[in-house]
Amino acid sequence: MTVTQPAALTINLLRTPELLDDPYRFYRLLREREPVLWDAERGHWVLTRHREVIAVLRDRDLSCRRQLTGQAGGWGLDGLSRQLLSIDPPDHTRLRGFFRKAFTVRLVDRLRPRITAITDELLDYVRDRGEMEVVGDFALPLPVRVICELLGIPGHDHDLVRQWSVSFGYLLDDVDTDMTHAVRCVGEFLAYLGDLVESRRRRPGEDLVSALVTVEHDGDRLTTEDLLVNLVLLLAAGHLTTAHMLGNGVLALMRHRDQWRLLRNDPGILPSAVMELLRFDSPVQLTNRMATSEFELARLACDDARRREPRSGCVPRPRSAGSAPVHNVATCLRAGDPRLHRHGPGPRGG
Repeated sequence: MTVTQPAALTINLLRTPELLDDPYRFYRLLREREPVLWDAERGHWVLTRHREVIAVLRDRDLSCRRQLTGQAGGWGLDGLSRQLLSIDPPDHTRLRGFFRKAFTVRLVDRLRPRITAITDELLDYVRDRGEMEVVGDFALPLPVRVICELLGIPGHDHDLVRQWSVSFGYLLDDVDTDMTHAVRCVGEFLAYLGDLVESRRRRPGEDLVSALVTVEHDGDRLTTEDLLVNLVLLLAAGHLTTAHMLGNGVLALMRHRDQWRLLRNDPGILPSAVMELLRFDSPVQLTNRMATSEFELARLACDDARRREPRSGCVPRPRSAGSAPVHNVATCLRAGDPRLHRHGPGPRGG
């Protein structure tokens, strides 16, 4: 009798169309069979239980550094390793200080009416059709337009910036795509932002780029390279994560109409709804850490509070009952952070 060995578990299976559409059954399988999995195909450990993931994200002995190599339009891609999401303290703390000083409440408040106006414009455009493609008509254009206006990028360049933003996402995501094209687009992206920065040095305005080229923190200023690579991150991460959150969130509410009605009847719960939607179907499904010294996975059997059924959702969920994916030290200062939009327009329409 021939005994067939079960296929080895690997997160490479997430590349299949079926699991890309719904990865949660696979996550449940991993939690039940191999919550601490050695993925031989990938050559690294995979953790899927809440307590281990949170412990790793909080552990200062684990590094979030990532290294890109190659050239993009004369720029060394290794410079992208200077982005906030790819560096550890104290470098991370220093860079974050600049962005926090420049990204003021006043700047956000000045932008808030534009967020409302852009939202209304996009919805009014599709109203007469009686239907809309949520991602193409709304989720993708809204955040890129908002972030471009925050940075002072003119309207005729918004679509080009969106294309560059998507290409940068390909460099970070574990997907099969044309990396040559993606690298070329990132080179164009960096060159464009370099021109934008130089124009703001000569003639500052009231946008975030102008604030960043002049901001001082502890007697220091941002280098041009640190500024450019983190503007790429701000645009790409803020654009795509917000777009994915909007798409996932609308889909979740359409599948759970009772929760949509609850939100529509009580817009005051919108802040907690945003965090719950982020937790329920996160736009970021994977992150990584690297051990900088000998590390025992057994140390992770801790912090067992806050365990919960990960796919049950309730819009007004108490803050202590769940966790959106923002627990690591490298929390990104994104202009398109979905939590900013919670203060914007509430639900409208039927």
